[in-house]
This record gives sequence, C-alpha cells and structure tokens, in this order.
Amino acid sequence: MPQFQFALTDTQEVREAGVVQTDTFSNALLAISEHVTAHEGDRLEIGVPGFPPARYECVWSAERGAGTWRPAGLLAA
Repeated sequence: MPQFQFALTDTQEVREAGVVQTDTFSNALLAISEHVTAHEGDRLEIGVPGFPPARYECVWSAERGAGTWRPAGLLAA
C-alpha cells in the first residue's frame, strides 16, 4: 500500500505533517480531511516519494458548510 506524505501549511508555517498509508490518492485526501482542521487559505502538499507533490488550497464550500480542497496554482481561463 502506498504511503502518502503530506504537509498542511498556513501563510507562515507548517502546522501539521505526516504520512497516510492507504490504497488510493482520494482515500488519502479523505483521511487527511477527517483528521486535520483546515481553514480557508491553508495549503496542502501531498505525494509519494520520488514524485512532485500535488498542491491544494482550502476554500469555503457553501454546499458542505465547510472547507474543501481544490487544486492550487491553476490559471484562470
């Protein structure tokens, strides 16, 4: 089973970092979301050793009434 390394940062520092062992990337994101408290604007880097990490930003979701992750660094069309 892959081990996904992650780091949750705010504007100034890493608030939490660790490893999640799960079978899929989406399950890793779900597990992290269930166990960390993210605030709008926080950044999440997650990946496996040997590959560049995926970067996400926490945004407010009116549908869920909570923060949700969206890919960071996307350019507007």
